[in-house]
Amino acid sequence: MSADTDSVPDVLGLDHTTVTGWGRTAPTAARLIRPQTYEEAVAAVRDCGARGGIPRGLGRAYGDAAQNAGGSVLDMTGLDRVHAIDADGGTVLCDAGVSLHRLMEVLLPLGWFVPVTPGTRYVTVGGAIGADIHGKNHHVSGSFSRHVLAFELLTADGEIRTVIPGTPLFDATAGGMGLTGVILTATIRLQPVETSLMSVDTERARDLDDLMARLAATDHRYRYSVAWIDLLARGAATGRAVLTRGDHAPLDALPARLRRDPLSFRPSRFPSAPSVLPEGLLTRTTVGLFNELWYRKAPRARSGQLQRLSAFFHPLDGVPHWNRVYGRGGFVQYQFVVGYGQEDALRRIVRRISERRCPSFLAVLKRFGESDPGWLSFPVPGWTLALDIPAGLPGLGAFLDELDEEVATAGGRVYLAKDARLRPELLAAMYPRLDEFRTLRAELDPHGVFTSDLSRRLGL
Repeated sequence: MSADTDSVPDVLGLDHTTVTGWGRTAPTAARLIRPQTYEEAVAAVRDCGARGGIPRGLGRAYGDAAQNAGGSVLDMTGLDRVHAIDADGGTVLCDAGVSLHRLMEVLLPLGWFVPVTPGTRYVTVGGAIGADIHGKNHHVSGSFSRHVLAFELLTADGEIRTVIPGTPLFDATAGGMGLTGVILTATIRLQPVETSLMSVDTERARDLDDLMARLAATDHRYRYSVAWIDLLARGAATGRAVLTRGDHAPLDALPARLRRDPLSFRPSRFPSAPSVLPEGLLTRTTVGLFNELWYRKAPRARSGQLQRLSAFFHPLDGVPHWNRVYGRGGFVQYQFVVGYGQEDALRRIVRRISERRCPSFLAVLKRFGESDPGWLSFPVPGWTLALDIPAGLPGLGAFLDELDEEVATAGGRVYLAKDARLRPELLAAMYPRLDEFRTLRAELDPHGVFTSDLSRRLGL
């Protein structure tokens, strides 16, 4: 607990401010509260008001999961302390507002890495648990919650509970999008590393079938695996891709000049994207040109290239506010998963996106491993495709509704942490443990203290 236990600041009375997700598509006004201590967090939960509150980290959820129109939003980034590191056993105890970036800064010099990281390191530990994030290593390591040994949860009654794996409250909170309470601290099991570099293999796949065959045959050899896919390519080239896989480089793989400081962490950083960009910058023509150049410049096959962690895991983090490139209208990130044995469904969806000429230059295909325990956790064994699409594309809503139907029919699901427009009637088919989540939430929070734009839209 913090030593500052004397008072709650006037921040609890702040006026409403506009809050949006990373996709910048549906801003809503809420009272923003930023507690600095656990005591202030308790007071904030008790003072959420009739419209309730929702915890928020660094705002990287793409849709409306961390918004609460007319209510309160609890900005948890003020609770950002690393409390204890077990450098021998490989665990860390930290506040939920600590970012993965900060953990990398602290842990890498000690020979440890976060067990799971998504495409950005600017997410908080609390957000990582609430969304049960996954990375390029799900086929090996599962999602983030699989590596959480315990967390402290502030529930609607103002109590702080210690929650451990294997309990209903843990399984409801992992992937529960902040609707069971506010995570205050977490203890996480870490990944040992000898260096801060990656050994990377890259190859091109001529089409979707070639890509899936390569992934299925050899993914077990790699800890991390992802494919950038060209969703504007058509005909025989539909689904062509650049496949990138790798693992943490061992010390003996480094040249002598890099062995002097093998665990240094110095991510590249470029100028921020301008706050105002011309509309229509990302057209089918401009994205098609980018995709062609990106595919052609990739090697047909290359192995053992050394890359910085930031280049391999988080290339877009080097450009602050990169989401502005989509203009004022913002963008939708659409991510779904369909199970193994549903490859025909994946082929149909990729073909439909290609025929629709959706201008997406950020599209990735990965394989998921075993399901994770969270009742609303997204990953299930199968193929997951994620793509960014400008929100202003004509007819986009109806088109994505059709894809939702195709995904649900195939027994798949969409990712709630990225969703901004799913219809509620499809949710139960996609998440079969939804009723258990709703029942526990009703028992834990009968007055709806924790609520969000996402929960109201989907009836969570």
